[in-house]
Amino acid sequence: MLQEKFILIADMRASRNERNYIKAMKRKPAVAGTFYEGGAKALRAQIGALADPKAPKEPVLGAMAPHAGYVYSGPVAGAVYSRIKPADTFIILGPNHTGLGADAAVFQKGSWELPFGEALIDETLGAALLEASRDLAPDDRAHISEHSIEVQVPFLQFFFDNIKILPICLGRLDLKKCMDIGKAIARVIKGRQEKIAIIASSDMSHYVSRETAEKKDRLALDAMEALDPDRLYEVVLKNRISMCGFIPAVCMLSACNELGAKRAFLVKYATSGDVSGDYGQVVGYAGLIIQ
Repeated sequence: MLQEKFILIADMRASRNERNYIKAMKRKPAVAGTFYEGGAKALRAQIGALADPKAPKEPVLGAMAPHAGYVYSGPVAGAVYSRIKPADTFIILGPNHTGLGADAAVFQKGSWELPFGEALIDETLGAALLEASRDLAPDDRAHISEHSIEVQVPFLQFFFDNIKILPICLGRLDLKKCMDIGKAIARVIKGRQEKIAIIASSDMSHYVSRETAEKKDRLALDAMEALDPDRLYEVVLKNRISMCGFIPAVCMLSACNELGAKRAFLVKYATSGDVSGDYGQVVGYAGLIIQ
């Protein structure tokens, strides 16, 4: 369960990475070799074992996938990405576990260096989104050691060729800001010709019994399947559901609704107990698709 408790605020490492950003705007991986295999060959085998080549491919507006170590949440993430049809750019919304940087931080320029190679930032999309939303800010610092977005990218690179990404790291925002960010994302997507999909990165309940996790997570998942971001925000806070990425999920749902979403459905749900055998304290993982 050590990977589940990974929260890194390393000032020396952050300072070193910040100097790299200033020089080249290339983000180095923070969790390669810990959350997932650090070499390209081993990583390809790892994700290949999690992929379902027989899964039907779905056109999607958005999706939610978990962000723990692949040994725990990989089967759920693999099930989600196996179902998604290709897009040109993926906007990836993730929670800020480290507390670094702006509350709504866009990694606007450059690339992310990962075992499969560079993932290029969609700089034009980033500039348009920053213009469309006063709540978002260009900020690399929030992304320095954050794992929630990084762990999604190798899956995207495995399944899709020549994609671009736009990482957005989100802190604790009020409902209005979440909705406004989602609407701004939708406005920008509507003005683009290429295919753009939105990924929300989130785990579900943390360190509760499997019974409690399944009960509480179902409340949040019901709200998501109802395409109701207001309800999701309210139910997470009211029931104290430790869903770390509920802010990204609310923003994603808001955007998808503006883009004409018709349905959302659960692809797979699991808990860390399925791997560790410890059902007294689990972390829940859910994968959804929004169309």
